[in-house]
Amino acid sequence: MNFGLSEEQEMIVETVRAFVETEIYPHENEVERSGIVPPELGDEIRRKCIDLGFYACNFPEEVGGAGLDHVTFTLVERELGRGSLGLTVFFGRPSGILMACEGEQRERYLLPAVRGEKIDALAITEPDAGSDMRGMKCAARRDGGDFVLNGTKHFISHADVADFVIVFAATGEEETPKGIKKKITAFLVDRGTPGFEILKGYDSVSHRGYHNSTLNFTDCRIPEAQVLGEVHRGFDIANQWLYGTRLTVAATCVGRARRVFDLALPYAAERKQFGKPIGANQGVSFKLADMITEIDAADWLTLAAAWQVDAGRPADRQIASAKLYASEMLAHVTDEAIQIFGGMGLMDDLPLARFWRDARVERIWDGTSEIQRHIISRDLLRPLGA
Repeated sequence: MNFGLSEEQEMIVETVRAFVETEIYPHENEVERSGIVPPELGDEIRRKCIDLGFYACNFPEEVGGAGLDHVTFTLVERELGRGSLGLTVFFGRPSGILMACEGEQRERYLLPAVRGEKIDALAITEPDAGSDMRGMKCAARRDGGDFVLNGTKHFISHADVADFVIVFAATGEEETPKGIKKKITAFLVDRGTPGFEILKGYDSVSHRGYHNSTLNFTDCRIPEAQVLGEVHRGFDIANQWLYGTRLTVAATCVGRARRVFDLALPYAAERKQFGKPIGANQGVSFKLADMITEIDAADWLTLAAAWQVDAGRPADRQIASAKLYASEMLAHVTDEAIQIFGGMGLMDDLPLARFWRDARVERIWDGTSEIQRHIISRDLLRPLGA
């Protein structure tokens, strides 16, 4: 087992970390204050990422991406996790699900997304359908050579800056061993399509500047040519895509935790109370010991899951474990860092309160902690017939 990074991977880590520190950090406080990323700033970050050769680095070389393997891409996401999500979203990583594009779809959606000419967003979650994807009410019915889409999606990340949206909708029902389930189909829907409305979403305490939107579809007519993948097979496509997003959540949680630790460690060594550094007290030093142990464990768990994917091995449980542990680790580490800083940890002069708030959503989106535990336990018990 070789736990070391290759020379190329070391260079990639250093390059992305430098990008985040020079291009992202300086703008974080203003984005946190205003909750807005000016369009010109987002365009500038995207352009610099393209110039650096990292845009769509998660896509294969044959479509214009950098062709990074899952381990190396996870390292990229880990470094991006150090920065504000409202800003790093423009360090483009289009949805891997776009590799399902065929024919004209490649020219209209896939290739422009890889080149940074178009931004995509994914629309799955609904007011009454979160973890239960098959419970969605947004539905599309056939009408000649088109589908007519009606319904509502919410919590749709960065749809406010997207040029098109990948929408999942119910298109029928099927009998399964667990009863009747809805068939799901994925559609490519352009901004500005009649009957498609993008509305401001909810104000969130987490990831300010990274907005969610509500999408309304009212008799929105979509040509069958804009079905992504096969009709009724959207659930399969979504499950494939969730591999990448859950690894991303795990990796970014590790990146944020390391940035938090990098603030807490020197503070514990420099801050003096009762005539000595607070880090000399076990009440603080043991916190640091626990924090770095948990961070390292989450890091290796995440990279091991990515390695499983690269090796072509089943990785559902490993990915779920990484997402579960890293997201819950981040909550603990940020809370302990604030405790080390005391009252200053909650002041806007430091980013700790932001990381603390941002950490809360990581245990919810891309599959709640409860869903991850379900995946893990199912993987363990099914072979035993339970």
